[in-house]
Amino acid sequence: MENGWQLRTKGLKWKSPAEREIHGVWYVALGAALWGMDPLFRILLLKTFTSAQIVLLEHLLLACYAVPVFVRLRNTLTGKLSLAIIGALLFVSWGGSALATVLFTAAFNYGNFNAVLLLQKLQPLFAILLARVILKEALPVRFAYLLPLAIGGTYLLTFGFGLPSLGFADLGTLSCLFSILAAALWGGSTAMGKFLLQKKLDSQLVTSLRFLLALPLLAAVLWVRGDAWHVSGGTVSLLLLGLNLLFQAFLPGLVSMLFYYKGLSSTKAIYATLAELSFPAVGIFVNWIVLHQPLTAGQLLGFLLIWSTLFMMSRSPGAAAQTPAQASVQV
Repeated sequence: MENGWQLRTKGLKWKSPAEREIHGVWYVALGAALWGMDPLFRILLLKTFTSAQIVLLEHLLLACYAVPVFVRLRNTLTGKLSLAIIGALLFVSWGGSALATVLFTAAFNYGNFNAVLLLQKLQPLFAILLARVILKEALPVRFAYLLPLAIGGTYLLTFGFGLPSLGFADLGTLSCLFSILAAALWGGSTAMGKFLLQKKLDSQLVTSLRFLLALPLLAAVLWVRGDAWHVSGGTVSLLLLGLNLLFQAFLPGLVSMLFYYKGLSSTKAIYATLAELSFPAVGIFVNWIVLHQPLTAGQLLGFLLIWSTLFMMSRSPGAAAQTPAQASVQV
């Protein structure tokens, strides 16, 4: 007669590391897709707040989630806070959550939407570089073919079949610099986030610390800048402004990060940063639907290229042999 354990486990199919990585790629892509709605909220909020004020308000709202999670999971940090982990947490929080978001938001004040999106696609290059140096991740066999395909799809999404028209006369040096710095910080956060998960930190705890540790820095930035608050309007307009902030903070902010870190826990950083290319795909789609900028044939082809790249990437997650450090990740 079969015992209880045998009855409970009979017919149960355990997921292999390769299967977990396939699912992880799509969780990362879904989180990045939610980021694609972020610029719409940000552009509307810039009519009332400065970039630093927007990001501070977002993090104050997200603290409603982060504080209970940190209190519940704080004991899991016992014995794990090395200098490397503290440095990675500060990079993810101060760099990826605070400064990069402020820079990305400010870029919309000086440049055009398409130029900001294109410059963000430097992010995979920064992430791949840090993943090789910090995580010792080997490039997958097909990576040399997938990266140009994904970047080519991003180019088509942004400019179609035409030549780039960045509008530097209108965009200015500041917008370009802000976008490139934000891309570098977010790319670095991909590698640093993976490093933290390799060190067995809970993904929810990492997310909560990402938001909480950013608050002191954002408050200091706002104090140094001396931004004045100009919130005016009737009850209805203030209510709409509040709802906009809530959606901005919790949908492309919190929910996207939860999906992202869930996927990142079983996905190599080099795969994750390519999966993040779903961000411009959704961003251009929102631009077309809401701002009434029609999707061209070139942009449609770019959309198909990016999602085809994600599909091929998820079908062969084990193309390159893992290093011992990579193989041990079971968060």
